[in-house]
Amino acid sequence: MPPTVNVKSVTSNVGWSILSKTSTFGLKFVTVPILARILTPQEFGAVAVALTVVQFLAMIGGAGLTSALVIQREEEMETVHSVFWANLAISCLMALGLYVYADSFATLLGAPDAAYLLRIMSFLIPLQLGGDVAYSLLARRMNFSKDAFWSMVSESLGAVVAVALALLGWGVFALIAQLFVSAFVRLCGLYAVSHYMPRFVFHSHRVVGLSRFSLGMMGSEIANFITFQSPMVIISRYLGLADAGAYSAANRFASIPNQVVLSAVMGVLFPAFSGMMDDKQRRSQALMFSTQVTAVLLAPMMFGLWALAEPSMRVLFGQQWAYAWPVLGLLALSKGILTPCSTFIPYLKGVGHGRALFWSAVIRAIVTCAAVVYGASTGTLIDAMIWLCIVNAVTLVAYSWAVFRADGTPFIKGLYVSSRPMLMALVMALLVRYLLDTFGPLMPNPVLQIVVGAAIGGGIYAILVVLSERPLLAKIYQLVKNRRHRSEGENTRA
Repeated sequence: MPPTVNVKSVTSNVGWSILSKTSTFGLKFVTVPILARILTPQEFGAVAVALTVVQFLAMIGGAGLTSALVIQREEEMETVHSVFWANLAISCLMALGLYVYADSFATLLGAPDAAYLLRIMSFLIPLQLGGDVAYSLLARRMNFSKDAFWSMVSESLGAVVAVALALLGWGVFALIAQLFVSAFVRLCGLYAVSHYMPRFVFHSHRVVGLSRFSLGMMGSEIANFITFQSPMVIISRYLGLADAGAYSAANRFASIPNQVVLSAVMGVLFPAFSGMMDDKQRRSQALMFSTQVTAVLLAPMMFGLWALAEPSMRVLFGQQWAYAWPVLGLLALSKGILTPCSTFIPYLKGVGHGRALFWSAVIRAIVTCAAVVYGASTGTLIDAMIWLCIVNAVTLVAYSWAVFRADGTPFIKGLYVSSRPMLMALVMALLVRYLLDTFGPLMPNPVLQIVVGAAIGGGIYAILVVLSERPLLAKIYQLVKNRRHRSEGENTRA
């Protein structure tokens, strides 16, 4: 059976995951601006569009089978082996189909010149799916420290290779090499630490038995993928590869805080909520606590980036990208609006509310696509980003209603408590933006604007959080205190 889930195990694994993502954040904070200065917007756009197709097919290829392994009560190796071979066969078929029909896919995406990139990147699909089974075994064992280590190693090596090749003049192939190096190193690492060795054992009935859960998860994952990746395809088709490149570069940087906090927390919370499925009170408390904590951490990063988008774009990306600073700011704002929703997907997955998760994801995908198409077809890239912000504001309310209704929490109370850190971050960002607009001319150096703005914003947010979130801070302090006492007791007994 999966290990017992408690506050200690969850916080420990979240800590390891955040350490991993923070290291990745440091790398991307450096490498993304370096690559943006060396490569052109068109090159960024071509790789981003091609990667969208690869990621979509890889997600379909997995079919959610490995997610189903996480919630199985027993670790039956015959089932694990069967899922491995099913994943491998599907991923190879997906790669072959992409390779053969690369020209059609590229034309459909509005980037016919990127067909050769699709053929090369089709080999990423088996590499990405090949490690899913090993990762699922680590996840069900709540052993995220080992995954965290190999994530750091793989991302580090990939980033170093990308920068080195870009400096040597490899152009777009520097980005492709980064993807292959990271995927291959992580694949090898996951198999090494999970101690999983595939055997030629395949029972179709075991795979079919997992399909009910996995297909439901796949449906929601497809809808979520469309929500997050459709803007890239829409922008490429309506506005061209240059604007797609501007969107890709800004989105890569604006997504770094999400990758630090959300990716770490969501990976741990899915098996954690699954372990609390039969304990409603503990599950509800964990939902609200985890939502508040992630919002407190993530909201100031996103709204702060919105406030400082103009000097940040000039300092980090260089003059050739300076025109895209509103895109960076609006993307950060759109992501900041959704910070209270950070734990909703792993909650619905973990407690078995697949129908609510599916329909929420489908509706959000449809509305997001429609809004971005309208903005891109009737205006500019900035108009499309404004509509994305509007959609995310509506999504915040709708998602909160669906989750709190499933949990039995009063909607207004749940929305207010979970959104309060975001509102404090918004107030902070508005004040910083006002001060920057008013006194910015006195500090023409953009680096100085960023440093002063971040310092002022951090101070304002700290004051607001202390005033508005005292119960949450007290609970966090008590958890840390209890954990320290337990560690001291274990050391004393040893």
